[in-house]
Amino acid sequence: MSAQSYLSRGVSPTKDDVKKAVSTQSAGAFPGAFCKLIEDMSGDPNYVCAIHADGAGTKSSVAYLKYMETGDPKCFFSLAQDSLVMNIDDLSCVGATDGFILSNTIGRNAHRIDGHCISEIIRGYDHTINMLKEYGVNILMAGGETADVGDLVRTVIIDSTVVVRLRREFVIGAAEIRPGDVIVGLSSFGKAVYEKEENSGISSNGLTAARHILLSKYYYEKYPESLSETIPEDKAYCGKYLLSDQMPNTCMTVGDAILSPTRTFLPILSAALPKIRDQVSGIIHCTGGGLVKCRDFGRGVRYIKDRLFDRPAIFEEIYRSGEIPERELFQVFNCGHRMEICCSRKAVNTIISESERLGVEAKIIGRVEESSDPNHNEVVIHGKEGIHRY
Repeated sequence: MSAQSYLSRGVSPTKDDVKKAVSTQSAGAFPGAFCKLIEDMSGDPNYVCAIHADGAGTKSSVAYLKYMETGDPKCFFSLAQDSLVMNIDDLSCVGATDGFILSNTIGRNAHRIDGHCISEIIRGYDHTINMLKEYGVNILMAGGETADVGDLVRTVIIDSTVVVRLRREFVIGAAEIRPGDVIVGLSSFGKAVYEKEENSGISSNGLTAARHILLSKYYYEKYPESLSETIPEDKAYCGKYLLSDQMPNTCMTVGDAILSPTRTFLPILSAALPKIRDQVSGIIHCTGGGLVKCRDFGRGVRYIKDRLFDRPAIFEEIYRSGEIPERELFQVFNCGHRMEICCSRKAVNTIISESERLGVEAKIIGRVEESSDPNHNEVVIHGKEGIHRY
């Protein structure tokens, strides 16, 4: 079953066509790793290198809506963290926790996004870099590009490229995920020690579905530039909320809940991995593909997730809309935990203690078994509606 609520809005949760397009390319120095690793750029045989690109995605459209309603360019501030974290937390899945080099690309429609907005984005990058430095994660900003591409971009898109080198012996390859591992989940919601405010847990994936399912038709009528004309009208902003409305069962407005900055787990991983690296077989960043993303890693394994976190309020509201079934919800959203560590039981206490020391709830959310087919992976998720198999 495909994620129809997502596909109908022009987005694929599994990107099968993209995977097919790149299937003939080299798998790099560690085939099956979460990120592609290549030979070291300086030629040191003891090191490998990764060059990674990602961004804040359509979350910037929500920031634009809030900006137009309030006139406050600070609405764009946290998008820099979204763009950066979507890169560095991917890279942490191969064992990289320090020594990152960052370049950013901002594509804007200058008629709608002025210099004050750009300043807030750059300020957001500086803030996130300085915050992570306090936890031993060093990121060097190497500059970037702001392009005026109004013919292509209606509002603004915020992307980052991150380069990192790491010793071969420190690489964590997700191809090594094996039966017998437990799966420790790190929560995406709540308030970490290194966060200023409560986090809804939404992060930066599934935002196209989230904003159109939650937000009112008011935004379709008033800000047609905030969406693609290819989205059918009955799929555009078909929710019941204004950005200023209270998100049920939270202390946040709907706008602030959707715009909650993507939490980074690097402070936790940089503290935990030196102690348990040899007991970790794989780390999965549950972004594109949600809780089913792990299916792409390992070989002949079945991921069973039967002890999920209670679903945070924002995902409950998306689910209660009636537009997205639970099976699809798990394919699109992290639903409460965005990082999964597949490891031996000996590593569990260290991961949980380091996570909770930094204010992030962590627990065993499942386990890894042998798949019924050695050539295909499976995911089994226990939800409120029943058991879902992928």
